[in-house]
Amino acid sequence: MTKTITQADLSNGSVGVMDALEAGEDFIITRNGHPVGELRPIRAQRNVTTADLKARLARFAGTGDAAAERTEIDAAFGEDRLDD
Repeated sequence: MTKTITQADLSNGSVGVMDALEAGEDFIITRNGHPVGELRPIRAQRNVTTADLKARLARFAGTGDAAAERTEIDAAFGEDRLDD
């Protein structure tokens, strides 16, 4: 769950925020009550070769199954996070 904190909270409690980031928490930072940014932990990057990706996606060629293709891409690279 994403926690919303103020700019002052970030400034005054940066050690706690960093600890929470290391533990996997996400933050929305606000200034004057308006969201201005996000802080998220860095997700581990996966080393995927072009050949591996081509092989993984080849089975979807011409199927029109975009959802299955996206699932395979997420498995290779990690999920995009599109929080509303």
